[in-house]
Amino acid sequence: MRLWIAEKPELAKAIVEGLGGGSRKDGYYDCGDDYVTWCFGHMLMLFDPEDYDDKYATWDLDHLPMSFIPWKLKPNPSSEKQLNIIIKLLEKSTSCVNGGDPDPSGQLLIDEILVYVDYKKHVERVLINDLNVNLVRKAINDLKPNSDYKGLYYSTLARSVCDQLYGYNMTRGYTLAAQAKGYNGVLSLGRVQTPILGLVVRRDLEFEAHSKSFYYDITADFQFNGLSVPAKYQVKESDPLDDKKRIIEKDFASTIKEIEGQQSTIVSAKTSEKTTAPPLPFNLLKLQAEASRKFGYKPDQVKDITQALREKYKLITYNRSDCQYLSDEHHVNAPSVLAAISSTVTTFQRVIESTDTTIKSKAFNSSKVSAHHGIIPTEATADFEKLTDPEQKIYMLIARAYIAQFFPKYKYNQTNIEIDCLGHKFTCRSNVSTVTGWKSLYKNDIENEEVANNDGLEGLDFSSLSSSDIGACTNFSAKEKETKPQPRYTMDTLLNDLTRVAKYIKDPKLKAALIERDKGKEGEHGGIGTAATRDSIVSGLFEREFLLEKGKQIISSTQAREFYSIIPEQAKYPDMTAIWHQQQMQIENGTLDHIEFIKGLVNYVSKQIEHLKTNGITGLNIKAYGCPECGKMVRRIKG
Repeated sequence: MRLWIAEKPELAKAIVEGLGGGSRKDGYYDCGDDYVTWCFGHMLMLFDPEDYDDKYATWDLDHLPMSFIPWKLKPNPSSEKQLNIIIKLLEKSTSCVNGGDPDPSGQLLIDEILVYVDYKKHVERVLINDLNVNLVRKAINDLKPNSDYKGLYYSTLARSVCDQLYGYNMTRGYTLAAQAKGYNGVLSLGRVQTPILGLVVRRDLEFEAHSKSFYYDITADFQFNGLSVPAKYQVKESDPLDDKKRIIEKDFASTIKEIEGQQSTIVSAKTSEKTTAPPLPFNLLKLQAEASRKFGYKPDQVKDITQALREKYKLITYNRSDCQYLSDEHHVNAPSVLAAISSTVTTFQRVIESTDTTIKSKAFNSSKVSAHHGIIPTEATADFEKLTDPEQKIYMLIARAYIAQFFPKYKYNQTNIEIDCLGHKFTCRSNVSTVTGWKSLYKNDIENEEVANNDGLEGLDFSSLSSSDIGACTNFSAKEKETKPQPRYTMDTLLNDLTRVAKYIKDPKLKAALIERDKGKEGEHGGIGTAATRDSIVSGLFEREFLLEKGKQIISSTQAREFYSIIPEQAKYPDMTAIWHQQQMQIENGTLDHIEFIKGLVNYVSKQIEHLKTNGITGLNIKAYGCPECGKMVRRIKG
C-alpha cells in the first residue's frame, strides 16, 4: 500500500480526485492500492526547554545559554489524534509520498513526521501548487525522489531550531537582566519580530528628529493655440538643490520669474496610447493591507475572517497564500466562479453580466505560481445575509479583484510635452481616458494606489499640440514648501514595508542576498516573515505594548524605544535573516552541515548571554525599589 500524506485536508481531497476517487474513512481515504491522509499544519513541535529538564520551567540567568543538540520533537496536542492515524498508516504502508506544499515549510512538515517514526521505506515527492484536477493528475504522474529535497528539509529544520534557540535564550537573558534592575515584564526578542519593531522605532525617531527646512516648487502656466498648459520646472545639476533634487534657494527661484509674459516654444509633444492591467488577485498580505486601509481591520482579524470564508463557507481558496497569480488552467473555471459570485452577491450581478471570460489577464500565469495561487472565490455559493459584516466586506474585496480580470484593460492617451522659455525647461504630462475597462469597478476607490493613475494630469487633452508651436508664459509660481519627514507607519504601510525590508540592510551583499531569495515572487522584494506569520508577530508586538495605535498611526511605546536602545545592533535590523538565508542555501546545496549552522548560532547567542551576565543592561527607565530586608531589587506587580 502506498501512502500519500498531504499538508492539508483539501489537498488530500484533490489527490484522491487525481487518483480516480476513493472512499472516506476516519482520517484518510481508501483508494485501493493508495491511501491518502492529511495533516493539520505542523503535527509536531520542538520540545520546550522544560521538556528537556524541569529546571528550565524557572527562568534563571545561570541556566543560560540553553543549547539542545540533539533536539527533540513532540506531538502537537491539537492534532495528536490525526498524527496517530498517520503513524499507523505509515506502519502498514510499503512506500510513502510526501504531499507537503512545494515550499520549505511543506517539505519540513511531512519529512519531520517520517524522521519522527524513523521511516525506512521508499519515499517520493509530489509537488502540487494548484488544486485544479488536471494539474493534480499531472503532478501525480511526475513524482520525484524525496531524497532530492533533503537539503531543503535540513535547511528549514535548522532555521526552525535556531529560531527557537535564539528566541528562548535572548528573551530570557534580556528579561532577567532587566528584572534584576527592577523591570516588571518580558522583553521578547525574535529573529523576525525584533527587526519589525526596529522599523517602527527608527521611523518614529526619524519623524521626531526631523529638522524643518524649505524648498521651492516651481510651476508655470503656458498658452498654446488657445490651450492653457500647466507645467513643472525641470531642475539642472547647476541649480541649488537638496538631496532630493529640489530647489532650496528662494532668490534663485525668484530669478526664473523672468519667464512670465515671455515667448515659449514646445520642444517636443508626443501622444501615445497606454494601457493598465487590472490589479492582481490578492495574496494574504495585500488583502490585510487593503482591509486595514479601507476598514481599519487588524491583520490577524483578516486572517481569521478569511479562515471562516474558506473553512466555514467554502467561499474562497487557500487564504494564507503569498502569491497573487493563478495557473493558466484556472482560466477555464471562470464562468462557473463568476456564476457563484453572482449567486452569492446579488449586487455584483450586473457587472458580472459585463464580463468577458475570453479575456485572459496577466494574472493567469502558471510560471509565477509558487506554493499556492492567489486568493480567489471558489465555485461554492452561500446565503450572503448569513455572513457577518466583516466577512461580507472581505469576500467582496476578493470577488471584485477576480471579476476585474475579465474586464478590458484601462486605456488612455498620454501626451508628454516639453517647453522651452528663455532656456528654462518645463514639462507636462496629461492623460485622457479612452476605455474605462476594469476601472469602472473601482470608481469609488481612488485612494487605492493600484487604481490611481498618478503619472499625469487626468482629463486634460493636449494631443492637438505639436513640436515648434509658439506660445507664451501666462503665469509663474514658486511656492515655498516645508520639507516633511517620512510619515509614521499605518498598518497598511507597515505590512507593505515588511515585503521589502532588504532596503534597510546596510551591507550591500546581504541586501542582494535577501532580494535574490524573493526572486520570482511577485510582491516580495527582500521581505521578512511569511504570509502565515506576519500578522501574529505584529499582533504580539501590540499585546506586549511595544506598539501602540494613535488613530490610524502605529507608534512605538517608550518601553519599546528603551528596549531598542539596549539590544545588539544585529537584532535591530533584518541582517540576521539575510545571513541565515546565505547559510541555508549552503545547507540546501550540501556545502554546509546543518548542525554546524546551529552550532554557529549557539556560539553567537552564548557570547550575547555572557555579555549580559558580565555587564547587565543600562538604558531602561525603571523605577527600582530595594527590599528593606536584603537590599535586592523588587518589582511592582499589578494588583
